[in-house]
Amino acid sequence: MRRKRSATDRNKTPVKKTRPRASVGARSSETPDLDNEAGTTGEKLQKVLARAGKGSRREMETWIEAGRVTVDGKPATLGDRVTPEQVIRVDGQLLDTTFKMRPRVIAYHKPDGEICSRDDPEGRPSVFDHLPRLRSGRWLSVGRLDFNTSGLLLFTNDGELANALTHPSSGVEREYAVRVTGVASDETLRTLKKEVVLEDGPSHFDDITDGGGEGTNHWYYVTLREGRYREVRRMWEAVGHPVTRLIRTRYGPIIMPRSLHRAKRIELEADDIKALYECAGLQSPTNLKPASRRPVKPRRR
Repeated sequence: MRRKRSATDRNKTPVKKTRPRASVGARSSETPDLDNEAGTTGEKLQKVLARAGKGSRREMETWIEAGRVTVDGKPATLGDRVTPEQVIRVDGQLLDTTFKMRPRVIAYHKPDGEICSRDDPEGRPSVFDHLPRLRSGRWLSVGRLDFNTSGLLLFTNDGELANALTHPSSGVEREYAVRVTGVASDETLRTLKKEVVLEDGPSHFDDITDGGGEGTNHWYYVTLREGRYREVRRMWEAVGHPVTRLIRTRYGPIIMPRSLHRAKRIELEADDIKALYECAGLQSPTNLKPASRRPVKPRRR
């Protein structure tokens, strides 16, 4: 999956002329430690719960605050650290901390018109409807795409990996194909790469490549290292070029392959998963299992 870019829409998306090389493991020694535990006893409770596949670290923190977690029979509190000898229960159920869950990662081609949450009061389709069932744990999305954005969306059953890939300090690259109204001037492109002031703070693109186009629409490929709400759309709108289509084409070292059509998924193989762990600054697990590269149709409900 870590190979030359594919055009996500053969008929409408232009072929990119040049693109920056995906830097697998670029964080290495410069990557800040997300959970430095030197000189302490045990691991953070929310980290243990996330690694067990219960949810993301952030979600586990809300569970702890809600009183759903106990340690040695006492209600847990944020900041608690635990050792393998301690008894952890979630909603009264014993957590098996000795079980080593096999990390899995799925790449899904999200179409327009799907939400990235499990429940929706309006009854709209969810990306989670297309995922296989897990015997234990749950699928966690690595970041989100808004309702009208399509493209690559990663899922994993490892909450620690999901947290590391989306944490602001990780600086994992995201790449998008963007169709905007009009052709941006050289000055506008320089502004987008230097700084655009948004309501929630300044932002910028690390790289912009002209993708061509005809008529009133023009394509660009952009990369950035954060994932604020509708950030790409808001940046282009701020410089007077509204976005008419947005497709995520890469997340870290994982590029969406040509064979992955809309609303289909594929399970990543061991080498791709190892690249994600390296990109996130985490130690790669040893219990990875190769998976089929054949795109899988979503199950029927």
